[in-house]
Amino acid sequence: MQDRFSRTEMLLGEPGMAILKRARVAIFGIGGVGSFAAEGLARAGVGELRLVDPDTIERANINRQIHALTETVGQSKVEVMKARILAINPEAVVEAMADVYRPEEAERFLAGGFDYVIDAVDTVTAKISLAVECQRRGVSLISSMGTGNKLDPTQFQVTDIYATRVCPLAKVMRRELRARGVTRLKVVYSPEPPVKAARERDIPAREIVPEKRRRAIPGSISFVPSVAGLIIAGEVVRDLISGQEKEERA
Repeated sequence: MQDRFSRTEMLLGEPGMAILKRARVAIFGIGGVGSFAAEGLARAGVGELRLVDPDTIERANINRQIHALTETVGQSKVEVMKARILAINPEAVVEAMADVYRPEEAERFLAGGFDYVIDAVDTVTAKISLAVECQRRGVSLISSMGTGNKLDPTQFQVTDIYATRVCPLAKVMRRELRARGVTRLKVVYSPEPPVKAARERDIPAREIVPEKRRRAIPGSISFVPSVAGLIIAGEVVRDLISGQEKEERA
C-alpha cells in the first residue's frame, strides 16, 4: 500500500521528506490564511507544528477557513485544526496554544526553537513583534499582509516588505519595521486595490452591522486567503529543503 506522502516523495525525494519530517514550524493565527497554511504543511509532511490562536470558530468563518464547518462552530480553532492535522498525519506532533500572542511573552510562544515561523495574525502589534523577535533569534519568518476586500487571488506575490505597494497594512509595517531596525521580511501580499464594500442598501437588513464595526471588518471570500495560505506553505517547504541542501553542500 502506498504511503500517504508517496506522491510528495516523488517530487522531493527521501532526503527532502526527511527534512520536512523533522522540521518545526510555528503558525500564529489559524484563520483564513493560517488554517490553509497549516493544511498545506501537514499534507506536505511537516512533522511538528505549533498552532497559536485564541479564537473559537464562528459561523462567519465558514466562507474562508478550512476548519470552519457547521459542526465545528463554537470550538477552539487550534484544537479543531490539531485534530484535522492528526487525521491527515497521525505521526505529526501538534501543539495547540489557544492563547493571544503578546510581545512581552514572546519567549513563551517561541520557546523550543523553530525552523520557520508563519505570521498570519491580524494585529499590527503582533506582526511587528514577531518580525523583531525572529530577526533577533535568526529564525526564518514569512508574514501575510492583508487579504480582506480582495477578489483576485492571481495577484498575490512573494517579496520583501520594502518592495510592497498599495497594501495599507504593508505600508504601516514598512514604517514600523524600519524604525525598529528590521532590515528585511519575506511577505505574501497583493497589490490589488481594495474592492469597495457593497452599499448598505444592497445588504439585507438582517446582515447590516453598525457603521463603526463594518469599517473594522473587511469583506472576504473563499479563494483569496486560502491562496495566500497555500503560497505561504509552499514558500516554507521550499525554503526548508533548500536551506538544508545549502548546509550539506557547505
